[in-house]
Amino acid sequence: MSKYLISIIGPTAIGKTALSIKLAQHFNTEIISADSRQFFKEMQIGTAAPTQAELAQAKHHFIHHKSVQDQYNVGAFERDALLCLDELFKNHNIVIMVGGSGLYVDAVTKGLDDFPDVDESIRKTLNQDLETKGLEHLQKQLEMLDPKSYGTIAIDNPHRVIRALEICIGTGKPYSSYLNKKNTNRPFKTITIGLHAERAIIYDRINQRVDMMVEEGLIDEVKALLPYQHLNALNTVGYKELFNYFSGAWTLDFAISEIKKNSRRFAKRQLTWFKKQEEAIWFDYLTPVDAIIKKVHSTINAEN
Repeated sequence: MSKYLISIIGPTAIGKTALSIKLAQHFNTEIISADSRQFFKEMQIGTAAPTQAELAQAKHHFIHHKSVQDQYNVGAFERDALLCLDELFKNHNIVIMVGGSGLYVDAVTKGLDDFPDVDESIRKTLNQDLETKGLEHLQKQLEMLDPKSYGTIAIDNPHRVIRALEICIGTGKPYSSYLNKKNTNRPFKTITIGLHAERAIIYDRINQRVDMMVEEGLIDEVKALLPYQHLNALNTVGYKELFNYFSGAWTLDFAISEIKKNSRRFAKRQLTWFKKQEEAIWFDYLTPVDAIIKKVHSTINAEN
């Protein structure tokens, strides 16, 4: 039998974690997380990382294995995840991968795209613009040069915006034109399972999740991270808004409303990214897990 990676994708708060655990239990296997926000051990509540009870139900990899002070990027994750899969496939024919970070999912299943080298001075200039003119200025610049990337990348992340812009400026071509060009052969087959729901349902689930995070102690979690707020890992939804609250710039109610709004925007970008996955098998988020398992079995049987 071939080796299979079952990749579970979908927007935030749709139920990917619960499905991944049920699939891992059914196939007696382990889970790789491709959620770049859940790598960091200091960010438990605001990233909706699996709870201790959930982690106990199936063995997970790449959950809280790094500190926010560590440098870790998609290239390092691709390397580490492939090494982990090599080991897991020695004892399992099937491994589960779950995560909402589309770039990190694609790095494992398809390989990272190759980008041309550009003059380092471009990045320096963009970083200076970030300091003096702000992120919104760079976002507008990206929207003008590459509307496609503007609609799909994490535009609230300055690192991602600057990376896209330096390619646009340095090559004269859109950053998006270099994506999905690489066709890397992997020693396993991928079955992509997508979960979806009506947008209103997704947004409602996000709002409920944010309220639950606050009840579970999100404000205290962010307060403890104030000394590290300058780090790239913390420039993310759920944390940057509360940093504005602690600085006195925003009220708590407004900060929470902004977390909800930015989480909904993030989900919209996730949907845009994942809908490009032509090979994905999509299920309504309420589909019984037995039906999804049955589809996975039939897909594997048809190929073997």
